[in-house]
Amino acid sequence: MKKIQIYIIIVVSVFVGIDASAQNVHFIKNGTIEYEKRSNMYALMKKQITTDNESYMGQALERYKKNNPQFKVAKSVLTFTKDKSLYKWPATDEVTSNGFFNTPLASQKNTILTNFSLDKSIAEKSVFEDKYLVTDSIRKITWKLTDETREIAGYQCRRANAVIMDSIYVVAFYADQIAVSGGPESFTGLPGMILGVALPHENITWFATKISETAVPEKDLIAPSKGKPVSNKGLMDILKGAMKNWGDYAQSYLKAFSL
Repeated sequence: MKKIQIYIIIVVSVFVGIDASAQNVHFIKNGTIEYEKRSNMYALMKKQITTDNESYMGQALERYKKNNPQFKVAKSVLTFTKDKSLYKWPATDEVTSNGFFNTPLASQKNTILTNFSLDKSIAEKSVFEDKYLVTDSIRKITWKLTDETREIAGYQCRRANAVIMDSIYVVAFYADQIAVSGGPESFTGLPGMILGVALPHENITWFATKISETAVPEKDLIAPSKGKPVSNKGLMDILKGAMKNWGDYAQSYLKAFSL
């Protein structure tokens, strides 16, 4: 009988300890996250070389390799509360031209307001010489959670996988300690903030480098307002019509403008 009582005391103590530990976890619901986008330029450029252009494009790539690093790095910032997030890029003097090569996946920079309570997204996108204001519902992504974890910017994150646009494989890492279902670009829908995204076959990643818990005033979450009003489908219809004779070359642009 005494052994049973001791066992019960031990079990109760363990569960009380677990409960107390859970209650002490601090969940973040507002702040800013700095992300670093890394684009493998060598890989992206190599994909643009075909049997028809390899004589001069191959030489152009070799020249680029001699004068430029493999990875192009760009900084972006996500400001968030439990109801909204604003993803944007600080102004820079960056030169985006790569000579013969144009790598839209690496150079595209969208400003996106996500309203979680209204299930609404407003994105300002520069498309060639035009600017569009894309208003639509938040993208629905079917995520598959895994048991894999990794630490990002001091937070323990869990991995999830998905496929978007029928063919783009996505790996994401989210931190449930940041209790907002947001992330960089239009990647959302996980039970916590997405701190890392990789598109392995597209040679692009976004990873958080710094997270600050801070009060966010409403004035810091103003939706972008410049551009021709359009929905996601409307923008895709415009792009597909403009690129109908581009063949496979159009795919990298469609992917870049859809993120």
